[in-house]
Amino acid sequence: MADESTLPAIELRGLTYVFPNGVVGLHDLNLSLPPHSRTLMIGANGAGKSTLLRLLAGRTLARAGTISLRGVDPFRSPVEGITYLGTEWASNPVVRHDMPVPTLLASVGGDAYPERRDQLLEILDVDLSWHMNAVSDGERRRVQLVMGLLRPWHTLLLDEVTVDLDVLVRARLLAFLRSETESRPCAVVYASHIFDGLADWPSHILHLHLGRLLVADTTPVILARHADLLAPPTNGVSSLNPNSLLLNLALHWLEADLADRGARQDIKRLTWSDIAPMDKTGGLASNSFNEYFRLSRAR
Repeated sequence: MADESTLPAIELRGLTYVFPNGVVGLHDLNLSLPPHSRTLMIGANGAGKSTLLRLLAGRTLARAGTISLRGVDPFRSPVEGITYLGTEWASNPVVRHDMPVPTLLASVGGDAYPERRDQLLEILDVDLSWHMNAVSDGERRRVQLVMGLLRPWHTLLLDEVTVDLDVLVRARLLAFLRSETESRPCAVVYASHIFDGLADWPSHILHLHLGRLLVADTTPVILARHADLLAPPTNGVSSLNPNSLLLNLALHWLEADLADRGARQDIKRLTWSDIAPMDKTGGLASNSFNEYFRLSRAR
């Protein structure tokens, strides 16, 4: 049997997807992405990005033999290690109830990976005293990310989940994902409409348009291919927009804000050990807890 770490992280072979109404959503996609890759998926609304991510996650059925994640069909042979995080979770009314954050973290094994849990709580700046009915959309999204990333994954599929994050937390999250892919044979596919600060993050770039894969290659190859669009300034005036400068300024300000506020542990925020066992489950009846567990799992 082949070593899983040597297999393509993601492989598509003639993938076509037709919606129940007969509309073709994806047209004959062929792709191979290696382990240790970070892939940025670019495309307008309706290009097929979300459809592709749901197919990769095994949430939608594709024709047999067209999708393989480390040699496995994600729909027909579901396995641990495939994590999909989309935007619908944060708008689910169940996770807007008066639910303590420790309860949700306990439901996905908060005690099973204590070092990873605490690292993610710090990176995503999540306060364990939060209740889900009394936080902002961005804070709710950060809780989702802690839950989804808590268990180590080999394939991570992100569909616009950074849209609610402030620029500092987003930068920290992307740095964490880079570290993950560099330290173990896992892969990330990230669909986003926010590209500022991403220039050196992806190892690969995909361009989807109307369900067709127009571009799929490593980032250096694609940037070299489009070097004319990245030409140096002419007559002292750059043809590039100033977003990168703005991003650096915003990061500087927010880092200073965080330093002024102090780390959460320095201002006597709760730690996981401060949470009583009953508080970690919220005193939920078993059937209610199981429902929260089902909704909050990455898969």
